[in-house]
Amino acid sequence: MIRSILREFRHILPTGIEAMSKFAREHGTEDQLEMPEIADGILGVMCQQLNGLNARNDGLTKLIEQHAWLDADARRLMRMLGIDSITASAVVATTGDASQFRTGRDLAAWLGPTPLNKFSGGKERLCRIAKKGDRCIRKLLIVGMTSRAVMAKDKPEKADTWTTKLLAEKPFPLATVALAIKSARIIWPLLTKREEYRQPIT
Repeated sequence: MIRSILREFRHILPTGIEAMSKFAREHGTEDQLEMPEIADGILGVMCQQLNGLNARNDGLTKLIEQHAWLDADARRLMRMLGIDSITASAVVATTGDASQFRTGRDLAAWLGPTPLNKFSGGKERLCRIAKKGDRCIRKLLIVGMTSRAVMAKDKPEKADTWTTKLLAEKPFPLATVALAIKSARIIWPLLTKREEYRQPIT
């Protein structure tokens, strides 16, 4: 709605939530835009609503971060690249007792980011994600691993060998899913055996 009102009067915002939030914070502190007063008033109300929503979101995020640092299992998961406090908290809360799964593969299949297997001519072929697991955690893992892949692509000297090779051999979307699958499998020993995560050798 904010973009629509601005566009109506030929004011274009850059794309992205950051630009929108910045505009909402600064609205009313600068000279009034060239638009009718009533339109600017409605715009101000919506900016206030967005500012309030962002403030509540920031507050809840801080509470989740504090809770995650107090939980030993969540702290173990946060040592993995691409897993932040929100993802770690969601995995721990949703999984419960990870020992109910026999292997990391079983846990990964339950969490969701596992590919479908198709067989043709006696050969196995990996296809798109099955999407049968937890939708929220699957999304969090893939978003986190996308960030990890972007960092590895921009700074290959800081990335581990496996990730660098994966990005070189696979299309970027497939590489991020592969990272999410591997991370989901690594989560199992961290939760069941209380092992500390060790960064891969670069």
